[in-house]
Amino acid sequence: MSDQPKIELRNVTKRFGSKVVLDNLSLVVPRGKSLVVIGGSGTGKSVMLKCVLGILRPDKGEIFVDGKDVLKMNSGEREETLRKFGMLFQGSALFDSLSVWENVAFGLIQGRKVKRKEARDIAFSKLAKVGLGAEVGMLYPAELSGGMQKRVALARAIAADPEIIFFDEPTTGLDPIMADVINDLIIASVKDLGATALSITHDMASARKIADEFAMIYKGKIIWTGTPEQIDASGNDYVDQFIHGRAEGPIKMEVLKP
Repeated sequence: MSDQPKIELRNVTKRFGSKVVLDNLSLVVPRGKSLVVIGGSGTGKSVMLKCVLGILRPDKGEIFVDGKDVLKMNSGEREETLRKFGMLFQGSALFDSLSVWENVAFGLIQGRKVKRKEARDIAFSKLAKVGLGAEVGMLYPAELSGGMQKRVALARAIAADPEIIFFDEPTTGLDPIMADVINDLIIASVKDLGATALSITHDMASARKIADEFAMIYKGKIIWTGTPEQIDASGNDYVDQFIHGRAEGPIKMEVLKP
């Protein structure tokens, strides 16, 4: 069914000891859309992604991908579902000991058993899609600028033509111009693949550019959802404070006194 969500979380709760990180969180990621989840540090954004990917198991709740509950899958079904995902990690997370093309091809070679030569050809074609020439493919991550590393990480995320791409703080550490270049590449990559995208960020300039829809997380709950056109008049004091970066408001930052 075309109107079936690509991803859906229902009443997902995750605790670490006595700390509740996800608190009955529910979220729908529509098929073929780019949903951006905004919220401050420590609000549960990364834990939510890890639960969808199966890195963490929620204490309760349901998580569906293409209508199937991933928490009830056997290992074979889960592995098949994970093949639908590509991921751009915060900080790029490239392997220092591998060349650029080997980084891009890593999932193809290790996860899908693609032959090295074929994987290498795919890696160079994906690098070209993010504006990097073949000569860059032979370099190592330490030889690249932060912006180039982020492009390589994006090439790796799209290497297997995923149906779903997760973007974890995709513009962290980049200057505003390079951040905008990455935003454009994200939009083009998602459109090119016809993929569903789920991003988490606190960079509102990036969020506004790449989002079809927004959701705001606060203390482990989704407290508002809407479109980029609606966010400036959300009527939600938490959203309003966050998008304008104001210290004053209902969101209180915990600052340890010396």
